[in-house]
Amino acid sequence: MAIDNTIVILDPDNEPQPDLAMRIERGGTSSVDDKGYVVGAPELAIEIAGSSASIDLRDKLNAYRRTGVKEYIVWRTYDEAIDVFVHTGEDLQRIELPNDGIYKGIYRSIAFPGLWLNVQALLKRDLAGVLTTLNAGIADESHAAFVKSLG
Repeated sequence: MAIDNTIVILDPDNEPQPDLAMRIERGGTSSVDDKGYVVGAPELAIEIAGSSASIDLRDKLNAYRRTGVKEYIVWRTYDEAIDVFVHTGEDLQRIELPNDGIYKGIYRSIAFPGLWLNVQALLKRDLAGVLTTLNAGIADESHAAFVKSLG
């Protein structure tokens, strides 16, 4: 389930409001309380950061790291860059995207198999390229297996 600009209660001290988050409803790492707030770490959090980039890459990154968010993506609009962080079991680590081959510049989600983000197309504001890559990911057999696993 994708959610936008929703308060996420990670723990008693951290209630960020990511620009976009994705969570697995059944069997995931978060739930929704009776007030409609997400409680616990969503599998994926995304920030579009202009002047807030230092907060997003420090305070929010640390909160997401401590609470087990599996993937965190920050689009630094002023820098025209996208940072991708993946939880390695103990920490959220910034990763480099492939720079050659068929997956050049494409981030393939770990938490949501088949969710592929063409970072270079996004930075160029090439929506057709972003959607072409996303559709290729959705058509990939890993996505079908993931959807089947959700029941």
